[in-house]
Amino acid sequence: MTRVLLLGESWFVHSIHQKGVDSFTTSEFTLGGAEFVVALRGRGHEVRHVPAHEIVDVVPGTGAQLRELADVVVVSDVGANTFQLPPATFTRSLAQPDRTVVLRDFTAAGGGLLMVGGYLTFAGIDARARWGRTPLAEALPVTVLDRDDRVELPAGAAPTRVGDHPVTAGLPATWPALLGLNEVLARPGAAVLAECAGHPLLVVGAHGAGRTAAFTSDLAPHWAPPGFTGWAHYPTLFDRTVRWLSGEEIA
Repeated sequence: MTRVLLLGESWFVHSIHQKGVDSFTTSEFTLGGAEFVVALRGRGHEVRHVPAHEIVDVVPGTGAQLRELADVVVVSDVGANTFQLPPATFTRSLAQPDRTVVLRDFTAAGGGLLMVGGYLTFAGIDARARWGRTPLAEALPVTVLDRDDRVELPAGAAPTRVGDHPVTAGLPATWPALLGLNEVLARPGAAVLAECAGHPLLVVGAHGAGRTAAFTSDLAPHWAPPGFTGWAHYPTLFDRTVRWLSGEEIA
């Protein structure tokens, strides 16, 4: 059983409703990624989902402490500011651990790290995610672009499997369509396992004693439509990814 810590994949929405001359507001919190969590738990993994606003309270101050909590950490659709600007630093000017360093050190010491795409991972919308400007960038198997890196594919584009690797062995050559991804560059020595619209989709590599992976589209809506999240091989894809990241040798 692999201990998986899913960080992010949550959001608040504050809406303004206007009806004639009157208006009112509503607020809503959404914890996404249910498809991913269900898929991994169904394969026997222990998954803890930490919403974005709780990350600084859960992620400890050192990589060694994080290794006590998880075998694999998944960062999904949450920007670097959440890890580098805790309230104590932003509002009270108190020094705090840089949790992007914590993630890097966790990986170097043998942990597994998966970054999943979205509007606030890799570079993200308007380059606000900022992951390429953090110490964690050196641990990723891809180079993060220093600009808005979204590749919007509203008509859908079907990913294709590339090469031969235990994570993707036996999966179909063509996968269900996705609606977008983050543009990245695979690092020298990393292995591209799948592509979409001519861009790397799934890339794996290593950092220190640990293993790393980048899945540059969503693991859930909106870039991953029901055809992808409901795909028969969706649980297999992420189960194998997590097991490989944990150091397991997959037959």
